[in-house]
Amino acid sequence: MAKNWYPIINYEKCVGCLSCVKFCPHDVYEVRGGKPSVKNPEHCIEFCRGCQRGAYDNNAISYLGE
Repeated sequence: MAKNWYPIINYEKCVGCLSCVKFCPHDVYEVRGGKPSVKNPEHCIEFCRGCQRGAYDNNAISYLGE
């Protein structure tokens, strides 16, 4: 598991589709107020990017450590 790699959500670009939450099997996200939130950053797998690829294509997800 990664300590220096986890998603950062740009809420100005996030459309609230929750695809990232639905895609991630590592329990990184939770839903707060209808938007995704990073709940367990330490569960993120380094360089996975699955939630970014699975999400609506608007560049709302970037990663610390990129």
